[in-house]
Amino acid sequence: MRMKRVAAAAAVAALAITMTACGGDEGNGTSSSGAKGIVGKAESQKKLVIGVKADQPGLGLQTGSQYEGFDIEIGKIIAKGLGVDANNIEWKTTVSNNREPFIQQGTVDLVVATYTINDERKQKVNFAGPYFIAGQDLLVKSDSTIAGPEGLDGKTVCSASGSTPAKRIQSDYPKARLQQFDSYSKCLPLLENGQVDAVTTDDIILAGYAAQSQFAGKFKVVGKTFSTEPYGIGLKKDDKDGCEKVNEILKAAAADGTYKAAWDTSLGKSGKAAPELDTTKLTNCGSV
Repeated sequence: MRMKRVAAAAAVAALAITMTACGGDEGNGTSSSGAKGIVGKAESQKKLVIGVKADQPGLGLQTGSQYEGFDIEIGKIIAKGLGVDANNIEWKTTVSNNREPFIQQGTVDLVVATYTINDERKQKVNFAGPYFIAGQDLLVKSDSTIAGPEGLDGKTVCSASGSTPAKRIQSDYPKARLQQFDSYSKCLPLLENGQVDAVTTDDIILAGYAAQSQFAGKFKVVGKTFSTEPYGIGLKKDDKDGCEKVNEILKAAAADGTYKAAWDTSLGKSGKAAPELDTTKLTNCGSV
């Protein structure tokens, strides 16, 4: 009898271990269908964590516990395409300097945060998209005589640490004095009071800042872009299936009008017409 009880206990323990292992696989992004990465997590848990900016009007702006903007709408489109309801998205504030670590460490499943696709970043993470093409520009005071990056010699320029725009100023315009913070929004008071001469990042981000009511008439976007910034959706380096699925979702959104609707409810309020999403330029999701 005692042997039977021992055998039964061992069987229960083995079953518990098996169930725990299965649950652990789902927690790590493997579904019952065998899908892994973000596709597997979406199938098994019906939820996603998406990293976004919190201080970029029109793109990713947090007010209280709510996030709004074009990047937020793109995140909702992707989640829906993966079978996740918008109410089951956890929005996670990211800054330029922690996007790769957040993806690599699993803090977030995806990053949709004005995230320029470039070769350096592709060594660390995978990218779907691009879903928008921006260009680096300058935000200056309305009476400034700075007409482009060639006018930055000896000037103080503010940007976000770890960002592509900050690195470009360092490499291409070394005579400018670069001041860096963890977010672009911290540059705006300094521009307003004259402590810096310009703020640099992508044109569409700068336009959102300039349009804020507290800065009405104080700033202007120079309007002379000096880069091409393809915005991508970042995810783990080895999640090729997830990347390809996101690209499929973007193609569908371009075809059925969902992409345009996302623009119209966010950046479209500025009066700027929705761009065409060129799906022929979507990434091949890397060789992983």
